[in-house]
Amino acid sequence: MSQKEIITKIEALNEWEALMEEARAEAEAIRDSIKAEMLNLDTEELTAGQYIIRWTSVLTNRFDTTGFKKAHGDLYKEFIRQSASRRFTISA
Repeated sequence: MSQKEIITKIEALNEWEALMEEARAEAEAIRDSIKAEMLNLDTEELTAGQYIIRWTSVLTNRFDTTGFKKAHGDLYKEFIRQSASRRFTISA
């Protein structure tokens, strides 16, 4: 692939990523307006035609890695494992 082709692909990628971000922002705005209506109605479930919208509170338990590392640094080191990955970036 030539330099010109790579530049063309990068520019197309930038355009598509901008479009995706714009679509994500629009979807989030729509989602937020539905949530606002549900707050206004003081409900966690709403039926609209064929759709059932649920916006519920969920409790989860997560392991506090930072706290564990501070309290039990040696034990933490025994159980960590290294992983390898590749990162793709483009900068101008």
